[in-house]
Amino acid sequence: MSGRPIRVLIVDDSALMRDMLTGVLAHDPDIEVVGTAADPFAAREAIKRLNPDVLTLDVEMPGMNGISFLEKLMALRPMPVVMVSTLTQAGAYTTIRALEIGAVDVVGKPARATDLDRIATELIDKIKVAASANIGARRVAPEGKPLKISAPPQPIGCSRTGAVIGIGASTGGVEAIRAVLTELPASMPPILIVQHMPGQFTGSFASRLDGLCALHIKEAEDGEPLRPGTAYLAPGGRQFELGHAGPSLTCRIGSEERISGHAPSVDVLFRSMARICPINSLGVILTGMGRDGASGLLDIRLGGGHTIGQNEATSIVYGMPRAAFEIGAVERQLPLQSIAPYLTSAFSPEMAEKARA
Repeated sequence: MSGRPIRVLIVDDSALMRDMLTGVLAHDPDIEVVGTAADPFAAREAIKRLNPDVLTLDVEMPGMNGISFLEKLMALRPMPVVMVSTLTQAGAYTTIRALEIGAVDVVGKPARATDLDRIATELIDKIKVAASANIGARRVAPEGKPLKISAPPQPIGCSRTGAVIGIGASTGGVEAIRAVLTELPASMPPILIVQHMPGQFTGSFASRLDGLCALHIKEAEDGEPLRPGTAYLAPGGRQFELGHAGPSLTCRIGSEERISGHAPSVDVLFRSMARICPINSLGVILTGMGRDGASGLLDIRLGGGHTIGQNEATSIVYGMPRAAFEIGAVERQLPLQSIAPYLTSAFSPEMAEKARA
């Protein structure tokens, strides 16, 4: 950001909320609130006049809701947006859609002034991440463009019925996970997913994906057995691991303790995969801020499993994939649009036959 403060425009129909958010952000010298707007029409003019670096956007506003405005904004003037959403089921569905369209992240709206301390650090951190996000990554792979894999995959060292795929993501991950899962066939091995997201949103995210994918997508439940053709999303706020009951692999929902700064943590998931089925694991680390997942992915690779990292050009935030790549945890680095074709080919019957040969 060239040393100057991050210029933020706050868009919310509530004057009280605009004042509350302005007050929160005023405490950080690296952030400057350059303006506020009560509706999308005022926001459009303010964006032209003030040229902010980051927008905070309310989901529900009069005249034009936040989703419609966000769609127009991303089509005409893509820029980093942090959604400020109520932590309700209705708000969750709308927020998931906003993250698919291109919002960088979401913060739960405080219900009252006393909740400000809860969101202050989170909001400031997410605005700073958003300011450095690679918004242009969404345009790297135009829709309809043929997808090519840079090199044919090597046979995975296990049969499809014995394999487990783990996917970890954070900032930008809602769109990235959707892009991968919607291109996978129902014949895939079980898939375990950690996306850093508030617990109120994970059920809605799983439901949204289930309606878009050939795979069955669900929020994971403690102790349930893994089934092929099913992807299990970690509940927000709880640790998520691969477990086992006798010969059966299961989902294990653990404590609320934060590990690597997160609950759920990608590291926790990947380490459990490396521990329980080392050579039958394939880990995928996608866009996200920080280092969560890097050491766990290395455990999978050192244990004889296979690993994929999203490349920099297609990552909204090349933090987690970079950290994994730099420590040697990434066996193959791929653009986002090539990950699903790679996985499909790697677990095809022909590849499984080669793995057994």
